[in-house]
Amino acid sequence: MRVGVVSDTHNNLKNCGKIVELFNKSGVERVIHTGDITQPKTLEIFSELESPLYGVFGNNDVGELEELKVSASKNSFHFVSPPLELEWAENSIVVVHDPLELNGLDLSKYHLVLHGHTHRETIIKKGNQLTFNPGECAGHMAGLNNIGVVDLKQLSAEIIKF
Repeated sequence: MRVGVVSDTHNNLKNCGKIVELFNKSGVERVIHTGDITQPKTLEIFSELESPLYGVFGNNDVGELEELKVSASKNSFHFVSPPLELEWAENSIVVVHDPLELNGLDLSKYHLVLHGHTHRETIIKKGNQLTFNPGECAGHMAGLNNIGVVDLKQLSAEIIKF
């Protein structure tokens, strides 16, 4: 199973449209947003995804949290306050926004640990665990925006720059 991962979109609607296009072309089966959506109209753009969207709310989502929840529900997206725990393709997954939210969790029980917040790409593979942050995609300079695709079978990640 291939999973798209996006973080820190910060209401850059043009980039969100490009992200949807990239994920739809890549054939990912599911997409995870690791937070900092910022405004409900961003989720409206993600409604064009050809795969289900899951995610967590970030620190910059607090101001419009209720509206974001309504938009997520309207679009049949599954968003929660972190952590989000998933079990896909025999892999245990935890999703948070800020990596500090991982403190106090028993990370040894997860195969895939996803976070955002730092705006820096992170790919750390230790044994049968992958920690991944694709980086941010809210920038305005072409070629400096990132999303990622995780292959759960191989437990590997790739960065897609746009």
